[in-house]
Amino acid sequence: MFFINKMKTTAITAAIALTMGANAQNVLTPRQQSIVAISSFISKGDIKNLELSFDKAFNEGFTQNELKEICCHLYAYMGFPKSLNALSALQRVIADRQLKGLACEEGRIPTALPQDYNALKEGTEVQASLFGPYTNTFSPTIDYYLKAHLFGDIFANDLLTHKERELVTISALASIEGLEAQLSAHIVGAQQKGMSKNEMHSYVLTLAELGDEATTNRAMKAVAQLYGESVQTIQTVDFSIWPKGEPNPFGQYFTGQSYLTMMGESGAYNVTFEPGCRNNWHIHHGAVQVLICVSGRGWYQEWGKPAVLMTPGTVIAIPEGAKHWHGAAKDSWFQHLGYETDVKPGASNEWLEPVSDEDYNRL
Repeated sequence: MFFINKMKTTAITAAIALTMGANAQNVLTPRQQSIVAISSFISKGDIKNLELSFDKAFNEGFTQNELKEICCHLYAYMGFPKSLNALSALQRVIADRQLKGLACEEGRIPTALPQDYNALKEGTEVQASLFGPYTNTFSPTIDYYLKAHLFGDIFANDLLTHKERELVTISALASIEGLEAQLSAHIVGAQQKGMSKNEMHSYVLTLAELGDEATTNRAMKAVAQLYGESVQTIQTVDFSIWPKGEPNPFGQYFTGQSYLTMMGESGAYNVTFEPGCRNNWHIHHGAVQVLICVSGRGWYQEWGKPAVLMTPGTVIAIPEGAKHWHGAAKDSWFQHLGYETDVKPGASNEWLEPVSDEDYNRL
């Protein structure tokens, strides 16, 4: 298994271990880990965690100008609004640290470029060093911007090394859905600029430590593709749609971790299962339970019958008195709504034995 510092082992960390092998450690330096965190939070617009990461980066020896450069670099990938928001957050952190008498050195300015510096020529060479010779013939305009401005002007600023700039880029691109093609290209670019296989795996581990499974999945897929590794990812869910809730008070009747959210005064409830989590066999006496899958993938099984795969939209009406269980697939979070109908006086729930690992693992 991977060793993940100060991080609870979860389904996503187990998937990392299965995908990338055993016995790896996070070899990124504190500076590199800060770059990963800052870049990810800028791209997601997570200002609260970004400010905490800026504060930590100063404690690790970053200067104001180096942190400004991370923000400026990402304007080319994430746009001016996110870059400007990040710079504003950095200003607040600097003001707070100065008020507290904490170190936040301005640092050196970038080395001046020669008067005859040719941004287009130099940028063309930098782009080729990352991805090989390439010309965007469909849009000569964007080809010029990429070569002359991004790889010529921006990469010429030596407050960050080219390797660090690629680490900034892949950390940001992994954090946004839909940018997988650019992420894969820049993973190759990061390798070309000196990131080792161990550093690539550690980049994935560092993203996992930030707690966003979808981001970690995207990074893991791209790195696995680079090295021809067999990839195993975890299907995630969007908790902004169906809230995760609090740890389930009936947790003693579950294998794995589940969460419960009551849906207002309706009597309905949302149960969230971590990958691999399932409840014990049980029986509803005096009521019919209805389950509606709203996200992820899971299983429902009645005693003596084949298990039924539940995906969003699957509805199961559980007959009164039927012995059954339900829970998540091994590689997916799972959420279902539940409610009881045809409820008779004295209705109750009878909890029975856990679903065995042997039976569950056959699904």
